[in-house]
Amino acid sequence: MSKQSSAGERLINGIIKENPTFVLTLGMCPTLAVTTSAMNGLGMGLTTMVVLALSNMIISALRNVIPDKVRIPAFIVIIASFVTVMQLLLQGFLPSLYDSLGIYIPLIVVNCIILGRAEAYASKNPVIPSLFDGIGMGLGFSLALTCIGAVREILGAGEVFGFRIMPDSYVPFSIFVMAPGAFFVLATLTAIQNKIKINGEKKGKDMSRIQSGCSEDCFSCGKAGCCEHKFYDTDEKEGK
Repeated sequence: MSKQSSAGERLINGIIKENPTFVLTLGMCPTLAVTTSAMNGLGMGLTTMVVLALSNMIISALRNVIPDKVRIPAFIVIIASFVTVMQLLLQGFLPSLYDSLGIYIPLIVVNCIILGRAEAYASKNPVIPSLFDGIGMGLGFSLALTCIGAVREILGAGEVFGFRIMPDSYVPFSIFVMAPGAFFVLATLTAIQNKIKINGEKKGKDMSRIQSGCSEDCFSCGKAGCCEHKFYDTDEKEGK
């Protein structure tokens, strides 16, 4: 596989096939907490994308240097360094967004999306695919948070990105900019995805990969970084 096709595959996987929010349901804490507006969702998503892409790149470059026994602490140190840089940049150049995101910026360090991609992909693959894997996952996360934030902002305030789009007679549903609104919107968007999956199955399409977090057939998969592949190898060695 060429670098170009591999990079394109990682982008598509992150945005569609393995979307962190709608497919893998990872990073729910910032997803539910900061999406009171489309701008907040976009800001958190892009910040996470930068940290994810850069940390993936560095971890991949150092994958043969970092001892296996201390890989998780090493990953956290690398991720924390980029999070600190992003935090200072937001504080200096986008103080309003920095104030809106609050404590959830430093909490990016322990975001399961970033740690998960570092462990499952970046630590086992070359630099360029790992970089695009981080960009793809970050774009998928940004898209999901922006969509959720936009729906909540429209229903809860009658505007999106600060622009009024609902008529003056519209009475906002203030619950959508409160904590319960995040659950309502996320549940609705997930239900729509499930409906698409069910309709596809009724038409005879193979929809098993949707919400599976994997774009391969596990029984014929040769990816060393796949946890299911490891389980099959273990079972074969034990004669199961």
